[in-house]
Amino acid sequence: MANAIVDPVSAGDHSDTGQVGETLRLRRQMRGMSLKQVAEPAGISVGMLSQVERGLVAPSIKTLRAICAAMDMPVNWLFHREGEAVGQAAEFVVPANARRSLSYLDGALIKELLTPDTQPRIQMLRFVMRPGASSGEPYSNAEGGKCGIVLAGTLGLELNGVKVVVNTGDSFAFPASSLVRFWTIGEDTCEVLWVVAPATV
Repeated sequence: MANAIVDPVSAGDHSDTGQVGETLRLRRQMRGMSLKQVAEPAGISVGMLSQVERGLVAPSIKTLRAICAAMDMPVNWLFHREGEAVGQAAEFVVPANARRSLSYLDGALIKELLTPDTQPRIQMLRFVMRPGASSGEPYSNAEGGKCGIVLAGTLGLELNGVKVVVNTGDSFAFPASSLVRFWTIGEDTCEVLWVVAPATV
Protein backbone atom coordinates (compact mmCIF):
# COMPACT_ATOMS: atom_id res chain seq x y z
CA MET A 1 0.00 0.00 0.00
CA ALA A 2 1.06 3.58 -0.58
CA ASN A 3 2.26 5.55 2.43
CA ALA A 4 3.08 9.20 2.94
CA ILE A 5 6.79 9.83 3.23
CA VAL A 6 9.17 12.71 3.76
CA ASP A 7 10.89 14.34 0.79
CA PRO A 8 14.39 13.01 0.11
CA VAL A 9 17.56 15.03 0.21
CA SER A 10 18.03 16.77 -3.13
CA ALA A 11 20.77 15.41 -5.39
CA GLY A 12 21.97 18.97 -5.79
CA ASP A 13 23.13 18.91 -2.16
CA HIS A 14 25.85 16.36 -2.93
CA SER A 15 28.92 16.11 -5.16
CA ASP A 16 28.92 13.88 -8.23
CA THR A 17 32.02 11.93 -9.17
CA GLY A 18 34.44 13.92 -11.30
CA GLN A 19 34.89 11.20 -13.91
CA VAL A 20 31.61 11.83 -15.75
CA GLY A 21 32.13 15.59 -15.76
CA GLU A 22 35.71 15.24 -16.96
CA THR A 23 34.64 12.94 -19.81
CA LEU A 24 32.00 15.45 -20.92
CA ARG A 25 34.45 18.36 -20.71
CA LEU A 26 37.09 16.56 -22.79
CA ARG A 27 34.49 15.62 -25.42
CA ARG A 28 33.28 19.24 -25.66
CA GLN A 29 36.82 20.55 -26.00
CA MET A 30 37.71 17.90 -28.58
CA ARG A 31 34.79 19.08 -30.72
CA GLY A 32 35.79 22.72 -30.27
CA MET A 33 32.42 23.65 -28.71
CA SER A 34 31.78 26.32 -26.11
CA LEU A 35 29.69 25.76 -22.99
CA LYS A 36 26.89 27.75 -24.62
CA GLN A 37 26.96 25.68 -27.81
CA VAL A 38 26.35 22.53 -25.77
CA ALA A 39 24.03 23.92 -23.10
CA GLU A 40 21.48 25.52 -25.46
CA PRO A 41 20.56 22.40 -27.50
CA ALA A 42 20.68 20.34 -24.29
CA GLY A 43 18.06 22.62 -22.73
CA ILE A 44 20.11 23.52 -19.67
CA SER A 45 21.89 26.65 -18.50
CA VAL A 46 25.57 27.33 -19.10
CA GLY A 47 26.00 27.42 -15.32
CA MET A 48 24.43 23.97 -14.93
CA LEU A 49 26.67 22.49 -17.63
CA SER A 50 29.72 24.04 -16.00
CA GLN A 51 28.75 22.50 -12.65
CA VAL A 52 28.23 19.09 -14.29
CA GLU A 53 31.67 19.26 -15.91
CA ARG A 54 33.27 20.17 -12.59
CA GLY A 55 31.52 17.33 -10.78
CA LEU A 56 29.54 19.67 -8.52
CA VAL A 57 26.07 18.30 -9.35
CA ALA A 58 24.65 14.85 -10.09
CA PRO A 59 22.50 15.20 -13.25
CA SER A 60 19.72 12.78 -14.11
CA ILE A 61 20.13 10.28 -16.94
CA LYS A 62 17.75 12.48 -18.94
CA THR A 63 20.07 15.48 -18.57
CA LEU A 64 23.12 13.37 -19.41
CA ARG A 65 21.35 12.12 -22.56
CA ALA A 66 20.62 15.71 -23.61
CA ILE A 67 24.22 16.83 -23.05
CA CYS A 68 25.61 13.83 -24.92
CA ALA A 69 23.17 14.32 -27.80
CA ALA A 70 24.34 17.91 -28.19
CA MET A 71 27.86 16.57 -28.73
CA ASP A 72 26.95 13.48 -30.78
CA MET A 73 28.20 11.32 -27.94
CA PRO A 74 26.56 8.01 -26.92
CA VAL A 75 25.60 8.06 -23.25
CA ASN A 76 27.16 4.64 -22.78
CA TRP A 77 30.58 6.24 -23.29
CA LEU A 78 30.14 7.51 -19.73
CA PHE A 79 29.87 3.96 -18.39
CA HIS A 80 33.06 2.27 -17.23
CA ARG A 81 33.62 -1.18 -18.81
CA GLU A 82 36.08 -3.41 -16.94
CA GLY A 83 35.90 -6.42 -19.26
CA GLU A 84 34.28 -7.62 -22.45
CA ALA A 85 32.31 -10.67 -23.51
CA VAL A 86 33.88 -12.28 -26.57
CA GLY A 87 32.52 -13.91 -29.69
CA GLN A 88 28.82 -14.53 -30.18
CA ALA A 89 28.21 -14.29 -26.41
CA ALA A 90 28.83 -10.53 -26.55
CA GLU A 91 25.51 -10.13 -28.38
CA PHE A 92 23.53 -11.60 -25.50
CA VAL A 93 25.67 -11.74 -22.35
CA VAL A 94 27.13 -9.07 -20.08
CA PRO A 95 29.71 -10.70 -17.76
CA ALA A 96 29.57 -9.55 -14.16
CA ASN A 97 33.03 -7.99 -14.44
CA ALA A 98 32.10 -6.13 -17.65
CA ARG A 99 29.15 -4.13 -16.34
CA ARG A 100 29.25 -0.44 -17.18
CA SER A 101 28.31 1.80 -14.28
CA LEU A 102 27.68 5.39 -13.35
CA SER A 103 28.48 6.55 -9.82
CA TYR A 104 26.74 9.57 -8.31
CA LEU A 105 26.91 11.41 -5.00
CA ASP A 106 30.40 10.13 -4.18
CA GLY A 107 29.24 6.56 -4.68
CA ALA A 108 25.98 6.86 -2.74
CA LEU A 109 24.04 5.99 -5.92
CA ILE A 110 25.47 3.47 -8.39
CA LYS A 111 23.69 2.48 -11.60
CA GLU A 112 24.91 -0.66 -13.36
CA LEU A 113 23.86 -1.45 -16.94
CA LEU A 114 23.03 -5.17 -17.16
CA THR A 115 21.96 -5.48 -20.80
CA PRO A 116 24.13 -5.34 -23.94
CA ASP A 117 23.80 -2.58 -26.53
CA THR A 118 22.55 -5.14 -29.08
CA GLN A 119 19.11 -5.14 -27.42
CA PRO A 120 17.78 -1.56 -27.78
CA ARG A 121 14.14 -2.51 -27.18
CA ILE A 122 14.71 -3.23 -23.50
CA GLN A 123 17.21 -2.30 -20.84
CA MET A 124 17.86 -3.63 -17.35
CA LEU A 125 19.78 -1.78 -14.65
CA ARG A 126 20.78 -2.46 -11.05
CA PHE A 127 20.61 0.50 -8.69
CA VAL A 128 22.55 0.38 -5.41
CA MET A 129 21.56 3.31 -3.21
CA ARG A 130 23.05 4.14 0.17
CA PRO A 131 21.01 6.00 2.82
CA GLY A 132 20.27 9.56 1.66
CA ALA A 133 20.74 8.77 -2.04
CA SER A 134 18.25 10.30 -4.49
CA SER A 135 17.70 10.40 -8.24
CA GLY A 136 17.36 14.18 -8.08
CA GLU A 137 14.79 16.20 -10.02
CA PRO A 138 11.74 14.41 -11.56
CA TYR A 139 12.25 13.17 -15.13
CA SER A 140 10.35 11.27 -17.80
CA ASN A 141 10.76 9.58 -21.18
CA ALA A 142 8.68 10.09 -24.32
CA GLU A 143 7.49 6.50 -24.75
CA GLY A 144 7.51 2.99 -23.38
CA GLY A 145 7.29 1.70 -19.86
CA LYS A 146 9.33 1.06 -16.74
CA CYS A 147 9.12 -1.60 -14.06
CA GLY A 148 11.24 -3.04 -11.32
CA ILE A 149 11.58 -4.89 -8.05
CA VAL A 150 13.23 -3.89 -4.78
CA LEU A 151 15.79 -6.57 -3.92
CA ALA A 152 16.87 -5.06 -0.59
CA GLY A 153 16.02 -2.08 1.58
CA THR A 154 13.16 0.36 1.06
CA LEU A 155 12.61 2.64 -1.93
CA GLY A 156 10.73 5.93 -2.00
CA LEU A 157 9.05 6.39 -5.37
CA GLU A 158 7.22 9.49 -6.65
CA LEU A 159 5.09 9.29 -9.81
CA ASN A 160 3.47 12.48 -11.08
CA GLY A 161 3.61 13.94 -7.58
CA VAL A 162 2.21 10.86 -5.80
CA LYS A 163 4.63 9.34 -3.27
CA VAL A 164 4.69 5.65 -2.39
CA VAL A 165 6.87 3.31 -0.33
CA VAL A 166 8.20 0.19 -2.07
CA ASN A 167 9.50 -2.43 0.36
CA THR A 168 11.84 -5.37 -0.17
CA GLY A 169 10.17 -7.87 -2.50
CA ASP A 170 7.64 -5.35 -3.81
CA SER A 171 7.53 -4.65 -7.54
CA PHE A 172 6.26 -1.67 -9.56
CA ALA A 173 5.44 -0.60 -13.10
CA PHE A 174 4.43 2.69 -14.74
CA PRO A 175 4.36 4.47 -18.12
CA ALA A 176 7.73 5.96 -19.04
CA SER A 177 5.98 9.29 -19.68
CA SER A 178 5.28 9.64 -15.94
CA LEU A 179 7.36 12.16 -14.03
CA VAL A 180 9.42 10.00 -11.67
CA ARG A 181 11.97 10.38 -8.94
CA PHE A 182 13.18 7.90 -6.30
CA TRP A 183 15.30 7.74 -3.16
CA THR A 184 16.39 5.51 -0.28
CA ILE A 185 14.21 5.33 2.81
CA GLY A 186 15.79 4.45 6.14
CA GLU A 187 19.30 3.54 7.16
CA ASP A 188 19.80 0.44 5.00
CA THR A 189 21.23 0.30 1.49
CA CYS A 190 18.50 -0.05 -1.14
CA GLU A 191 19.05 -2.33 -4.15
CA VAL A 192 16.65 -2.16 -7.10
CA LEU A 193 16.40 -4.07 -10.36
CA TRP A 194 15.06 -1.50 -12.87
CA VAL A 195 13.79 -2.32 -16.37
CA VAL A 196 13.10 0.21 -19.14
CA ALA A 197 11.56 -0.37 -22.57
CA PRO A 198 12.79 0.85 -24.97
CA ALA A 199 16.36 1.36 -23.79
CA THR A 200 17.19 4.93 -22.77
CA VAL A 201 21.00 4.88 -22.48
